[in-house]
Amino acid sequence: MSITEIFLLFGGLGFFLYGMKLMSEGLEKAAGAKMRSILEFFTQNRFIGMVVGIVFTAIIQSSNATTVMVVSFVNSGLMNLMQASGVILGANIGTTVTGQLIAFNLSDIAPLIVIIGVVMTMFSKKQSVKKIGEVILGFGILFMGLRIMGESMEAVKESTAILDFLGSLKNPFAAIFVGMVITSVLQSSSATVGIILLMVSQGLLDFRICPFMILGCNIGSCVSALAASLSGKKDAKRAALIHFFFNVIGSAIMFVILLAALNPITDALLVISGGSLSRAVANVHTLMKVFEVAMLFPFMGWIVKLTYKAVPGTDQEGKDEYELLYIKKSLMSPSTAVMDAIHEIEHMGKVAIANLELGMDALCEKDEEKIDKVYKIEDYIDFMNSKITDYLVKVNEIDLPLADAEKLGGLFHVVNDIERIGDHAENLADSAATRIRDNVDLGDKAKRQLQDMMKDVITLFEYSLDMFTNRNQRHMKEILALEDQIDEQERNLQKVHVKRLAKNKCTPMSGMIFSDTVSGLERVADHATNIAFAISEPFDSREEEQIEDEL
Repeated sequence: MSITEIFLLFGGLGFFLYGMKLMSEGLEKAAGAKMRSILEFFTQNRFIGMVVGIVFTAIIQSSNATTVMVVSFVNSGLMNLMQASGVILGANIGTTVTGQLIAFNLSDIAPLIVIIGVVMTMFSKKQSVKKIGEVILGFGILFMGLRIMGESMEAVKESTAILDFLGSLKNPFAAIFVGMVITSVLQSSSATVGIILLMVSQGLLDFRICPFMILGCNIGSCVSALAASLSGKKDAKRAALIHFFFNVIGSAIMFVILLAALNPITDALLVISGGSLSRAVANVHTLMKVFEVAMLFPFMGWIVKLTYKAVPGTDQEGKDEYELLYIKKSLMSPSTAVMDAIHEIEHMGKVAIANLELGMDALCEKDEEKIDKVYKIEDYIDFMNSKITDYLVKVNEIDLPLADAEKLGGLFHVVNDIERIGDHAENLADSAATRIRDNVDLGDKAKRQLQDMMKDVITLFEYSLDMFTNRNQRHMKEILALEDQIDEQERNLQKVHVKRLAKNKCTPMSGMIFSDTVSGLERVADHATNIAFAISEPFDSREEEQIEDEL
């Protein structure tokens, strides 16, 4: 086997892997955000979750991407482990679709598919068409890679060393190990199955050893999810272990069955596949996965319990005070990166709400302990501001689904707005410290007015945070009404403040604290309103007129 033929073989492998990656990522970008919403919505029932997992993985052509996404959902609290188990089962079946497509052997028309993809990618101005073009281009490149590998493998038959190695794979344990290692390196069981399919069709591998290699692929495919979960919460680690335990247990059972009845099983598969070896490999992959899922589906509750034994305890144990809850570098997947950022920003917003309330309590009660807590929480808000902003910068460098990419600019603004709100909580603590130091009396009526205004501001902030996080426009009218109401409150209270000063009912220092606090709360309301509309879909003029009429 010459050096040129070796280069051709690895070049074809490179085309094949790149085509698969391009096809998978293109599908994820084109439909990732919508499919993610479907995944979130239809996973309340484990069986429905399994069906959704099958469809989702079949569409994006990557069980790794689905599993990593599920781990991220569990880490974000959007999905519990029982719901995740259903999707993971579905992903195991959905991933076999790629092998079925490869078995069609579309190498002869691959150049035409590539041309169509190139035209769509290069000459279309619509991003959605470009993404679909990437999918078609990846599909064509995949089959061109298969064709190049197939042609170069003709020379492999002349290499006695390679033939001897492939012949040694008659040992089932060796076959499992090779399948596991190749899949761990390539990070794709579908790619490994595609290579096995090609080698069998070229006569380099005995078809009867392929089921064992596919069992190794099943175990090797767990590496991505396990690696992604390492820095996540304990439930994220458990979700990855569900995938691992399912594949290990399922593969162990299938191993015993294959040892007991290998020949009848492979003979039946060849008959079902019409004698086509490549189709038989694709079918054995699909049927083994379907059998494993059917066999283990009733026992997923036990597997979930097993993950609790493997990962005991809660996330509160040894928790770092300054820590992000949802953003983990190892979980940065294009499909979930923006979603994780949104939930981390929501958490930052809730911390800011609590700090505002604490700051107002400190101001009205002249409580030094609460003043110290406000300063401490403000440090945490500053920490989150820095880390989330850094994360968003990194997310901006990856290729996101179109719907997520459109939201990214708004997220930077929301983080900035929440950080500014945090500064206003610190201003309340500063005013409380001034009251204690200079023994400033605000008066009961002034304190009640400030607390009433704070309640409206907090309500507005909570509605805005809900609208930002969940794209829930149910409170849009209330948000707009509250903002106007708070603006009116600010004007009225400033007039009241001037009258109190004129009648000597308050000191200049207490008047300044009151005026600054009222102005600060009005600015908090402005920032909160910005948050509500940062990533919401713009509504047209008719909707705007309708809202104004209803107000």
